[in-house]
This record gives sequence, C-alpha cells and structure tokens, in this order.
Amino acid sequence: MRFADVIVDISAHALDRSFQYRVPEELTGSCDVGTLVSVPFGKRTVTGYIVGFSDTPKIEEGKIRPLARVDNEATSEESRLTGLAVWIRDRYGSTFLQALHTVLPKKTKMKVRQQKRVTLAVSADEAWRAAAVCRVKKQKARERLLGALSEEETLPWEVVTQKLNVTPSVVRALAQKGLVRIESEDAYRTPKLPEAFSHKGITLNAEQEKIVRAICSSWEEEPAGRYLIRGVTGSGKTEVYIELIAFAVEHGQQAIVLIPEIALTYQTLMRFYHRFGDRVSIIHSKMSAGERSDQFERARRGEIDVMIGPRSALFTPFEHLGMIVIDEEHEESYRSGQAPRYHAREVAFRRGEMEKAKVVLGSATPSLEASYAAERGLLKEFRLTQRAGGSVLPGVEVVDLRREKGVSDRTMIGRRLREAIQETLSRHEQAMLFLNRRGVASFVTCRTCGDVLKCPHCDVALTLHGRDRLVCHYCGYQTSLPDTCPSCGSPFLRTFKAGTEQIEREVRQLFPSAAVLRMDKDTTSGKDGQLEILSKFASHEADILIGTQMIVKGHDFPDVTLMGILAADLSLNVPDFRAAERTFQLLTQAAGRAGRAEKPGRVLIQTYQPDHYAIQCAARQDYDSFYRREMHYRMLSGYPPAGGLLQVHLSCTDKEQLEAAAAHLRGLLDRILSNVTTAVVLGPSDEAVGKIADVYHMAIYLKCPDRRVLRVSKDRMERYIGANEGFRTVDIQFDAD
Repeated sequence: MRFADVIVDISAHALDRSFQYRVPEELTGSCDVGTLVSVPFGKRTVTGYIVGFSDTPKIEEGKIRPLARVDNEATSEESRLTGLAVWIRDRYGSTFLQALHTVLPKKTKMKVRQQKRVTLAVSADEAWRAAAVCRVKKQKARERLLGALSEEETLPWEVVTQKLNVTPSVVRALAQKGLVRIESEDAYRTPKLPEAFSHKGITLNAEQEKIVRAICSSWEEEPAGRYLIRGVTGSGKTEVYIELIAFAVEHGQQAIVLIPEIALTYQTLMRFYHRFGDRVSIIHSKMSAGERSDQFERARRGEIDVMIGPRSALFTPFEHLGMIVIDEEHEESYRSGQAPRYHAREVAFRRGEMEKAKVVLGSATPSLEASYAAERGLLKEFRLTQRAGGSVLPGVEVVDLRREKGVSDRTMIGRRLREAIQETLSRHEQAMLFLNRRGVASFVTCRTCGDVLKCPHCDVALTLHGRDRLVCHYCGYQTSLPDTCPSCGSPFLRTFKAGTEQIEREVRQLFPSAAVLRMDKDTTSGKDGQLEILSKFASHEADILIGTQMIVKGHDFPDVTLMGILAADLSLNVPDFRAAERTFQLLTQAAGRAGRAEKPGRVLIQTYQPDHYAIQCAARQDYDSFYRREMHYRMLSGYPPAGGLLQVHLSCTDKEQLEAAAAHLRGLLDRILSNVTTAVVLGPSDEAVGKIADVYHMAIYLKCPDRRVLRVSKDRMERYIGANEGFRTVDIQFDAD
C-alpha cells in the first residue's frame, strides 16, 4: 500500500503540516511529488499538494482516507515547481502554503478574454443568393452581413456588431442555418512596447564570442552548468545573453531572464524583442493581474520561448527550461522581503539543478557571494574587460566635500560639479545627477573631519532616532547625540537627509535655461511614467536628468557625458554590514552611465569620506581590490559569504508580547548553542524602523561559520514556535544568508 503526504490549501498555521492519504490503485501512475490533488478534509473536499510518499501508515490504516482525484490539468512543470516550493520552505523557513503561493502565484485563473469573429460557411455565390432571399423578406441585417462576408470571408465580431450594426441574435440565426460560423480564440492581455528606442544589432567582439563558444560547447556535457560573467559597464553582457538564449531556443528549450525591476528598461527589452519577436514576453509590477496571468498561461502552453522580468519571473511554468539568466545579480531586489525570504540566485541554482538548466549570472560588480563561489570553483567565471563598440570608461574625479567651497546644509551641489554641469550644457550634451539614497537611514557626520558617528561595538553607523537619540540596529547600543565630534571636537555635525525634489529645485535655480527632468518613485507612479521620462530624455527634450538608483540601471544615452554623484556617503553609512559593498556597486554602476558612445565621459563623486576603500575602488573601477579588502573584513567579522548569518524577524501589534516572544527565542538559542563556541547571537533589538503602521518590529541575529548549525537552529525554533500558543499573535520570519 502506498501513502501520500498532502499539504491542504487552507491558510491556517495549525494546518501547516502534511496529512497522510491512501493512494488508490487507479491513481498510482498519475501521482508524483508536487501533484495537485483533491482530498476529503473533514466534511468537505479541498485542494492539496503531494509533498512526499511512504509505504508505512502514520496512524491506524483503516482511518486513512483515499485521495479523491488528481488534477489532470496540472502540467509536469507545475508539479516540479511545487517540489521547488517544498525545498524553499525547508531552506528559508515559512509555511508550506506561503512557499507554494510564491512559486504558484496564479491560484485562481483570470477569466480569459475571447476574441470572436464571424466566418462565411458557404461559397460567395451561395451567400449572394441567400442575401437576395433576405432582401425579398426585408431581413436587412441578414442581407447586410451576408453581403459583407461575400466580399471579406471573415470579419471581427466588433465590426459585425458595431460597424454593420448586426445584433448577436441575427448572427446566431444565420449560424443555425449553416450560412456562417461564429469562431473564437483566446485573446491574451499582452503589453505592447512602443518603439521608443532604436536598437542596432552588433557583431560580437572577441571576448563576447569566446564566452558564447565556451558555454555552448559544454551544452550537453554540463546541462546544469553555473556561470558568472563579470564585465565592465557597457561591455555587452546583454548581447552575450541573447546569443546564448538563441542557442537554447534553436535546441527546443526555453529561457528565463531575470532583471531587477529598476533596470527593466525599454532599451533592454527592445533588444530581446528585435531578436525573438512575439516569442518573448515580460512581466513587471505595473502590469495588471490579467496581463500577468495571461503571460504565465502563454508560457504554460509553450507559446513563448523567453520570459523577462524581476524576481517572480523565476517561477515561469516552462516545460522545457534550458537557461536562467540573472542580470545585475548583485541587486538586493533579488531577495524577497516577505516570507519565504528567499534569494533568487539560490532558488535559480536549485531549479537549474532540478530541471537540468544552465544558470548564468552577470554583473559589472558581482556580489561577494558570487565571486566567492567562483573562487572556490562552484561557478565558472568569464570576464569582459572592454566596452563594446569601442567606447572607453569615463574619467572619474572624487570631490572631497570637507574642502569643497559652496557646499552647506542648504545645498548638495558643490563648486566643481556646478562648473562641470555648465561646461556640459555649453557643449549641448546631457548630464545625469544621481542622489545615492539607496537604503538611506538618518545618520550623523562631521563636516570638518568627515567621520561618521558609529557604534563602538559594531562597524556600522548609528541611526538617529528623533532629534537626539543614536541607536545601533545590530546590538541595540544607544547614546545621546553629542554636541561635538568625538574624533576632532568640531561642533559642525550634520544630519544627512536629502531628497530629489530638493535637488531639482536647486538645479533649476542654478541653471534656469536648462530643461530638467526628475525620475523617482513619485514621478514614475503611472503605468508608463518611466517610459515617458526616458523617452523625453532620449529625444533631448531635457538636458539634465535627476534621480535615485533607477537612473543608473540599464540606460544607454549616447549624449550623456557627465554623471554627478551626490552624497556617496548616504549608502556607505546605513546600518548594514553590506553597506560598503552596495556603495561600491552603486557608484560603479552610476559611473558607467557616462561616455557610452564616441564622446568621452566624466564622473564626479561628491563625498565626505574620499579615502574610504569603497569609493576609491569605485573611482578606479577596481573590483578585484575591493573584493580582497571587503572579504578580509567579512572573514574577520564572520559575515557572509565567509560565515553564515540567520536573521529572525519578529513583529506584533502588542509590544510587550513581542518583547516576551523575542526573549523566549533568545533563551532557546542560548540553550541550543550552549556548546557551540563559534556561534554568536545578537539581540533581540529593534529593527531599523521599529514601528510601522502600529506594528512593532524586532530582530535576532545568529552568526556561525558552520551553516548546518544555522539550519538546525532554525528548525528547532520553528518546532518551538509551533508548539507554543504564545507565538500565535507574533509574526516570525527567517532570513538565511
């Protein structure tokens, strides 16, 4: 006798476990892990997912009920995706249903729109004769329709009912007589991309061609190969992806291309549309639920070969997946912010392993995790050292704001940058101004010496709460805002808070004759807001484009010769151990926007910390030096990728309950790890934002070089949470690095 372990599709924490059902003999051949089934549950029948099998009953065999039926509409690919959800749940910690709904987001199918048409079912001569009979009988609508179909064999339903003014009942009457046919087909809600940008095909250079040949030659030998393409900004990584995908499509396979939402630009998409036509589709956050549903349905039916989109595109139900590309793989948006807190890179590796698909990572500034894996031989690394098309990297100048005249609490644009903007405008070229606000928290710096007020126990900036309280969000250390700088005694302490609107006002005052555009969340809230701004800038309707990180990803404007980076310190001093890495990545990416064609580019980086290694390495575009320096820090501190990190995020509307729950979990961890000398537990402490919409947030951090210890600790905590009623009102999520 065979038994199936089934997760029922009921959202209740008490039911977040599998239930055993007997597999009837007639269903044995149609069941597998991930199969969608219907099962009796109490007095009703519910949907469930098979997550495992066994030959041994867990309870008295006579009490085990049989599976009711198997969902024959579910494809084998959907079954494999369900198996992937089981892995995600075990790896990252969440309920089974949270993992399943992440992997299979289309739980309820959207109503498919039908495109109807009316087709002549007889010859044109017969139609004319029938029309003559209708004329005699004064059936004008029938005569009108038959006459039109005699000239045009098929007419859209809208033309028949609107232009010809023929009612549906008249059409049905003619269909009953066998004179016409009413036909219909699914009409997908497919987003249309306007030709906002032209794209010229290019011939691969020697470096690009070498990478394509190397990967394609190992197609059969390494079906689940993993690769890292590290190329300087503008080196043509996208063209390499396209050639690799074309090879996969020629061999009957399909591909997923992940691009951070912020870098999902129309310039990038048009390259794929030019190559693959209507066999490529996209998904993104501004699409309607119907549009997203239709694109997944097209993929399930095999009507497309390439799906492009952000993190969620990873779960496209392709039956013959051959390649997963993760462009800008270093981007933090590939990590989910809600349970399950998975990372797309790891899940892509797992899916590639399950389906024998290659995974290609690409970036000018790879994550330390990717480079560390390549260093250990877990990824095969390729490098692109030259820009495609013959352009050269821009010259970079670091501007020390401690000595820069003209910068105060009321301005963000120093003298050197003002002069550079004026020179650019005089040559009728374009400039971009990037406000480095990614992950910004309010912190305090000394305008005299440039030092940032940091936690004495952790190498992170203290965050300003209110007007005078400084807090470390890693260990909970608190202190009052001093009157003078602890390093040099200067009274000139500055709180960093800045916005794009403030920069826009300042630019308009300084350069009144220049046309200025601002691109941030406020100006791109509409469905086509981003495209409208980029189209205007591309067509020279603006001289200066101001924005946050969304202006430094994936754009290629040939007349942009100046990139001004304002306040590089903002991301450098957020309370996060990855602050230096993200700063280096952002500055390098931003610098790469200038000088992408024949005209030479120039970059100015304004900073209060010009000697910081992240800024110096970014100015030199020197990834190798940055990697060595940052990995040394990670090894000393035990942070990923040198060590493992498990973050436990707790939230509750009742602060006392939250603090009690956090204290109990900390006590449990202390008991679990009492004999593990290499493990370090930090917290519980308030999150960076301790209260959102009347919900309080706390976190506990567990570091250990042995990731198996983290996995065991997570599993023990999950069992402890499930067995204690006191955690019912507290939401707990795990984030494993």
